[in-house]
Amino acid sequence: MRHPGWFLIVQCLCVLPFFEGYAQSLAETGGGGGPERTATEPLDCTLYNISTSASFSTGGQTPFWMVSNRYGLVPLKANNGYLQAQVYHYQPLGGKFSLHAGIDMVAATPRYRNVYVQQLFAEVAYGRLLHLSVGSRGNVDYEADYHASLPDASLSSGDMVLSPNARPIPEINIYAPRFLPVPWTNDWLQIRGNFAVGRSFDTDYLTSFVRTKQNYNRDVLWHHKSVYVRMKDMKGHFPFSMTVGIRHVAQWGGVSTSPAAGVQPHSLKDFVRVVVGQSGGSDATASDQINVLGNHYGTYDFGLGYERPEASLLVYYQHFFDDASGMEFYNGLDGLMGVQLNLHRRGALNRVLVERLYTLNQSGPFHFIDFDHDRYPGYGGGGDNYYNNGEYVTGASYFNRSTGSPLLISPEYNRSGELGFRHNRIVAWYAGAEGDLAGNVSYRLRCSTVESRGTPYAPTLKKLHAHSLAATVTYRCRSAWLFSVTLAGDRGDLLGDHVGIGFSVARRGFLRE
Repeated sequence: MRHPGWFLIVQCLCVLPFFEGYAQSLAETGGGGGPERTATEPLDCTLYNISTSASFSTGGQTPFWMVSNRYGLVPLKANNGYLQAQVYHYQPLGGKFSLHAGIDMVAATPRYRNVYVQQLFAEVAYGRLLHLSVGSRGNVDYEADYHASLPDASLSSGDMVLSPNARPIPEINIYAPRFLPVPWTNDWLQIRGNFAVGRSFDTDYLTSFVRTKQNYNRDVLWHHKSVYVRMKDMKGHFPFSMTVGIRHVAQWGGVSTSPAAGVQPHSLKDFVRVVVGQSGGSDATASDQINVLGNHYGTYDFGLGYERPEASLLVYYQHFFDDASGMEFYNGLDGLMGVQLNLHRRGALNRVLVERLYTLNQSGPFHFIDFDHDRYPGYGGGGDNYYNNGEYVTGASYFNRSTGSPLLISPEYNRSGELGFRHNRIVAWYAGAEGDLAGNVSYRLRCSTVESRGTPYAPTLKKLHAHSLAATVTYRCRSAWLFSVTLAGDRGDLLGDHVGIGFSVARRGFLRE
């Protein structure tokens, strides 16, 4: 849908300026917060991680919270396993420049292709000011989590735009790894953001999955950008902080499996149209000429934090938008609301989080912008159909796993072999907690309940429900070995009834230190 003009101006103004004029300030502050080492002390080492995992489940399907938010590692089919080998290299290049690189190989079964590259990237970093990454990568560098948003990626049900649910999309990404202090604000105001372009490489998988005559675009191009502004006393005298952010994701380009559609617009001029949210040219489809080129969506993020030496509290809200009506809040409070409590003294309970995901409004049931407003009062432009798109049928997914919240059930669950999200009108509750049981033994609990009413254009005849639970216990040896066991289950008519148990063993260490 067409984006309002003010939003396009905000995009252009917000994404670029923080890259300029900050070097002197960051050279003195080290980027504000984080580990004790400064920006002048880049890592110089090579690390490895080798892990293996196996799970066994009833009902032919792996339970929801054993599969979700695992970067697509765990197969959906029951009775599966994988072996993963990772190597990450960090090397100073002189001054504040350093090189980061990584490779991550996986062998998994059952899967359409058993051996594959999960991550392969190289990155040049300038201290904590600016990083340029090329390739596919997840959150391998926890000092530079460029997918970070307000929800805690390790405990949340899943960010609505970029969660750790799907495999990493290969991309070129320029980003600020941490909040950067804004000059002349006495470090009270900080900013961070990113600008990325990528491409899907799931064509062979989609060919093996689709069992209908449904047309779709393959080799899809991606673009996402973000900007966050935070007000926080970095000296720790004032306990409250406030964060506001905006993120924009777009799918474009690619080649349609329909001979009539063929190659989609993908020139540099088309890329500019995607970045600023303009309509397509004469070579675009009729829909993209009327609305905007490609499939666009994003979130407004709001967070309020409270931090004391003994604990910290974060209340946050992600407002999802799929078109102009959502950007102007005509879709009510659709989005993710959450509260997280972190206890800084480790014990039986270290962190607890509760979230509510609501997507029923979608700007109303009907999509009609051009109509007689005198005869039919109202805004129109409803039926937003989150994560779905008429041109980009795969929607907000990669290898059929949702790139956003897994609670809007991923297309991989579609037993009919159809693409797209069939359950995007939901009300969901989620809770997560973790703590230490004794010594080197820790636990993590996840539980959720989802009520689905289908989609605006394919509602279900009745409300469907899924109740999911997972409990993981991990033992960390001083010799760098980790042992984990997970018990999980699903119940309800949305996902079916499943019970599963999973085991994993991992070893981490240095190849060069």
